[in-house]
Amino acid sequence: MRARAVPALILALIALVISAPEARAQVVGGFDFTRAEVSVTGLQVPWALAFLPDGSALVSERNTARVMRVRPGQTPVQVATVNGVSASGESGLLGLAVSPSYAQDGWVYAYFTSSSGDNRLVRFQLSAPQTQTVLFSGVPSATIHDGGRIAFGPDGMLYVATGDAGNTANAQNLNTPAGKILRMTPTGGVPSGNPFSGSRVWSYGHRNVQGLAWDSQGRMYATEFGQNTWDEVNQIVAGGNYGWPTCEGTCGNASFRDPIVTWTTAQSSPSGLAYANNTLFAAALRGQRLWAVPLGGGSPVAELQSYGRLRAVAVGPDGWLWVTTSNRDGRGTPVAQDDRVIRVPPATTGTDTSPPTAPGNLAAAGTTATATTLSWTASTDNVGVTGYDVLRAPGASGGSFTQVGTSATTSFAGTGLTANTTYRFQVRARDAAGNLSPVSNTVTVTTTPGGTTGGCTAAATTQTQWNNGYVIQPVTVTNSGTSAATGWTVTFTLPAGHTVTGSWNATLTPSGQTITARNTGHNGTLSPGQSTTFGFQASRPSGNTQVPSTYQCTSP
Repeated sequence: MRARAVPALILALIALVISAPEARAQVVGGFDFTRAEVSVTGLQVPWALAFLPDGSALVSERNTARVMRVRPGQTPVQVATVNGVSASGESGLLGLAVSPSYAQDGWVYAYFTSSSGDNRLVRFQLSAPQTQTVLFSGVPSATIHDGGRIAFGPDGMLYVATGDAGNTANAQNLNTPAGKILRMTPTGGVPSGNPFSGSRVWSYGHRNVQGLAWDSQGRMYATEFGQNTWDEVNQIVAGGNYGWPTCEGTCGNASFRDPIVTWTTAQSSPSGLAYANNTLFAAALRGQRLWAVPLGGGSPVAELQSYGRLRAVAVGPDGWLWVTTSNRDGRGTPVAQDDRVIRVPPATTGTDTSPPTAPGNLAAAGTTATATTLSWTASTDNVGVTGYDVLRAPGASGGSFTQVGTSATTSFAGTGLTANTTYRFQVRARDAAGNLSPVSNTVTVTTTPGGTTGGCTAAATTQTQWNNGYVIQPVTVTNSGTSAATGWTVTFTLPAGHTVTGSWNATLTPSGQTITARNTGHNGTLSPGQSTTFGFQASRPSGNTQVPSTYQCTSP
């Protein structure tokens, strides 16, 4: 039988079809998802992300009521516990927001389900986290549909997303705050410009709003859980009625506003929402993916489909996209590192190939047994520096430098070090295009022996500092002995001109510049290896950059 000739073009097309790899979006919404990295591990059901001016993030843990401070490559540090949280089902410690004027007022806002039977909004300062002021309370609560996202809008007002608390009638009832998006002043009051006189209600007809974001034009968007059929992304307008419980998804009723995007509940169950580069990013819990929704047209694209349930998403001050998992919430399949923070870098455009200049004058100060504080002079760039990578190597020589953290400012708190050990540090700058600067000078640091006497150790971390003051938090006291400690005392010396202005979880007594910190009634008993923490705030002469450096611990 005579063989049939196959044209060369057809053979080439067949070969192309057989060998072509599966198409996959790599750069979506200005971020390069092929370079996603796990930056933080060991969290417990993180619910919200909020960034501080130094580039670190605060994370709320729903079930523990803890507020954790996280930095890429570092162990999370507890900085506050919210009082009176009742965690059950979907309820607990939910939203977090940082005041737009945090550098001046230091306020952190939290929304949670309380042991009093409602959802409520409080604010506090990290310098005195145990003092929490209730700004708004009485929002109906349940073990489901508690909403919880809070965020400051471009108008400086605070927006609070609530759920219907399992009572569908709440959504259309303007006399209850449940099933709404609320708009209020930073002190919880009713601002001018709200659509309903004397009311905090901004929009209504919601089942369970989970995410809030604004685009570059100031337009507001929200993600919302559907019931059994459709999840939604809505564009929010003042006074808008979004249809629940009459409508789920698009219903074409002129009385209600239709969503701009819908998914089946299996594809999404969207929670956190962020905006960047004309794209919305919605973190999906049941859908176990990050949805990128282009606002200029085009279909949503799914990314990050190998990390499990995703809860919070935010664009960090470092220009990266931050996403948290929620695999320990009782509905996921956690791995050992869960829960995690995943960071996605901005895409390199190819138009900017000029790296920043090297950071200068890298120096270390305030070195303790487990920590040191680095500072340097800023780099410059033809477009703009977006952040700094901190590198560390073991010993006084030899060994490789590896990245241990990032900073959006010109300082970095290096923690988790080993007592009486030498390290070398370098810093490099990066810009929005991903260009890296040459490294800075190298600084060598040797940690102290640990202040060990009487069976306990004390190690301090500089949480934040400004021109004429600072906060030391946490000072970690650990029982290093083999039997239970029934009390502890930590002594340290303040630099000349420094004065303690506040403290928590310890009683501080000054004698000149020597400060003696003693345990309080609730944290004096420590089992072998157990730790507790305290903190303090101090003032210093303007322009002075010193902090206390040596802490000695004794126990009976």
